[in-house]
Amino acid sequence: MAGSTTAERGERQQESSGPPPARRLRVRRLRTIIILAVALVLLSAGTVWLLYGSQWLRVESVSVSGTKVLTPEQVREAADVPVGSPLISVDTDAIEARLLRKLPRIDSVDVARSWPDGIGLKVTERTPVLLVQKGGNFVEVDDEGVRFATVPEAPKGVPALELTLSPRDSRAASLRRFGQARLVREAVRVAGDIPVAVAHATRSVKVRSYDDISLELEGGRTVAWGSSEKGAAKARALAALMKAAPDARHFDVSVPTAPASAGS
Repeated sequence: MAGSTTAERGERQQESSGPPPARRLRVRRLRTIIILAVALVLLSAGTVWLLYGSQWLRVESVSVSGTKVLTPEQVREAADVPVGSPLISVDTDAIEARLLRKLPRIDSVDVARSWPDGIGLKVTERTPVLLVQKGGNFVEVDDEGVRFATVPEAPKGVPALELTLSPRDSRAASLRRFGQARLVREAVRVAGDIPVAVAHATRSVKVRSYDDISLELEGGRTVAWGSSEKGAAKARALAALMKAAPDARHFDVSVPTAPASAGS
């Protein structure tokens, strides 16, 4: 019995000679934290090198879509994308600003990174709704009144602006009150409201005063539009009127609730 007690006492002394369980657990946790921290540092360093230092993720191509009048080459030249630079470091906002500044024909552009090595430029061009003759050229104006391009030939299907303003007759009051620039903007509003089916047949938008705007169509037909107010209602009335009286020569939608047609 005494010998057995002595043996058990010796085993307890051997067990107590090592570190306690709680301390061993703390050591293992510390070792795990250190390993994870080192792995995270290495991963971060590798990611930074991959994005900025490697040759794999650098700009090699610039794609362009959405152009109609402009060419992809013109867009690429104006964008001036830094080919060869790390894709992650390309300033897409700066590219967008350059395009809008250098190419006024562009209404909006979406600049996007195309991993692993490309930049995509999705362009939306302005659409002319009116032409203002300037010398032998034509200035294109969009539905917001922006004069964005001067071209030597009039694009097909875009009406020309005709200002028949006079400071001496009854139209003088309208000219003094609104000014020529405002009357031009009113003509632009009218041009933007013309139904699509009619717009292609519209040769000119004539402005005599604020509330006396008319359209000249192909074949000598005319439309009395009035002011630019209630443009959507006038467009619907004109489309219905032309469908009901296809042989008429003159249409009046200045009062859209009471449209009229005449001649044949």
